[in-house]
Amino acid sequence: MRIRASRTTVLLALVAASVTVAGTLSGCGSEKKEAADGSEVGDRARQVAAAWDGSNAAGAWQHGYFPMGEAVQLPKGGLRGHADQRAYRNETYILRGELPATAPKGGRVTWANGGSLTRPLAEADKAYKALARARVDGPHLTVTGAKLGRMTLPTSRGPAKVPAWLFTLEGYDSPLKRAAAIPSKLPAPPVEPVRDLPGGPLDQLVRIAADRRAVTVVALHGACDDGPKVDVLETRGSVVLSASVKNPEEGDCTKQAKKRRVTVRLERPLGDRVLLDAHTGRPLAYGQPQGPSPSWS
Repeated sequence: MRIRASRTTVLLALVAASVTVAGTLSGCGSEKKEAADGSEVGDRARQVAAAWDGSNAAGAWQHGYFPMGEAVQLPKGGLRGHADQRAYRNETYILRGELPATAPKGGRVTWANGGSLTRPLAEADKAYKALARARVDGPHLTVTGAKLGRMTLPTSRGPAKVPAWLFTLEGYDSPLKRAAAIPSKLPAPPVEPVRDLPGGPLDQLVRIAADRRAVTVVALHGACDDGPKVDVLETRGSVVLSASVKNPEEGDCTKQAKKRRVTVRLERPLGDRVLLDAHTGRPLAYGQPQGPSPSWS
């Protein structure tokens, strides 16, 4: 069968430029059967799981501190008014006060199951700069001070109480919180990424359900298919997600890549199993893979 490269080539170029991820999206009809019967995708998922299960990387993951949710929590009741909400989205802040000059060398991260880990802490000034990244005119939030406290944050091992900087905002009775504990170093994957597998890498992890029986991810697809699908392989030590597209059409297609949220139900709670992307062979991070995600260090 002759493969018409125009749709695949255009879509891959767009994905590489817009989301900066390695891999490919399903394109022509020659790939449709492989993606539909799942043999190649399934083999890759099993390869990734076998490489991770029982590995040193898996051990490091299960004993580390890897945030899997927002590192920032808003004041109680949220932000008031469109101006403050816009300032938060634009990361626009003004500092009118003094921040603590030093921080303790370490702070305790504690899990509900009784486990704990001491992690180094970011200083208040560094945490503030992680909030206030923009330098634009318009509405802003005013920080008048900060003190060290705690917050609850989703992690790879479940919810944890972590040290946090509590920033006082002008006009608010409760603080804006920003995690201060520095995440553990991500272990080196024991398996190499692949580029010729049908489908493509997942764009990001959005949410792990409170009961840890479902995960929501953002998957990529093109303009000439029926949307993305995400298959799951669960083992004792890992959960491997494989993204592909449903019913890719042959022939030319528009220069358009789309994103869609997909919720995947698990047979049993995620627990401390590592959540992996089949294409990259890496743990799936919360937030943009190349952006300021609290999951990476």
